[in-house]
Amino acid sequence: MRRLFDIALSGMALTALSPLLIPVSVLLKFTGEGEVLYIQKRMGKGREKFGIFKFVTMMKNSENMKNGTLTVKDDPRVLPIGKILRKTKINELPQLLNILKGDMSVIGPRPLTENAFSAYPDESQNAVSQVKPGLSGIGSIIFRDEESMLDNPNIDRVEFYKNEIAPYKGKLEEWYVEHQDTYTYFMLIGLTAWVVAFPKSDIYKKIFKDLPKVPKGLIKYL
Repeated sequence: MRRLFDIALSGMALTALSPLLIPVSVLLKFTGEGEVLYIQKRMGKGREKFGIFKFVTMMKNSENMKNGTLTVKDDPRVLPIGKILRKTKINELPQLLNILKGDMSVIGPRPLTENAFSAYPDESQNAVSQVKPGLSGIGSIIFRDEESMLDNPNIDRVEFYKNEIAPYKGKLEEWYVEHQDTYTYFMLIGLTAWVVAFPKSDIYKKIFKDLPKVPKGLIKYL
């Protein structure tokens, strides 16, 4: 049943969004560095790697520059048009193709690079690997402004991600695996649309009251 929902929703979304996706593709082709799609290896169900599709938003070879796979607010590696695409999350829309292919679901844990995935505690890794990754999910909603969290020159960004962000995000994804059902699926779709329109909203706290407790180190952010 979930697969049918994924196919139907991603197919309808691609059709409805084509008036946006086509112009963005053309704009990227003739600006920035001339490339449209970026394909990066991510961890999928069963720890199988797959190529995730995104609109190009960063300079070529950015993973080998400062901060690696972590992106911070006002990151100099982000292209001018990339800032708009990332802020609006339009850069993620090509993943609708991943959903049609069956690599991903509309809702699930965000697919991570191998390095980011390894930062999760073992129990979180085991839970996440049981399900398909998603275009959105509880972790994506709560950490929608992760770049701003890392925008602090006085911290070791890599260590902050490993010691604070990854453990809690892993707990959130464990929560999702335990609570995945049709209600949660459609509620998270609705919440995703809501937080795109109202980025500062924390309405998810009222809807899902049994989420893992926010750790002390992240309270000021969440």
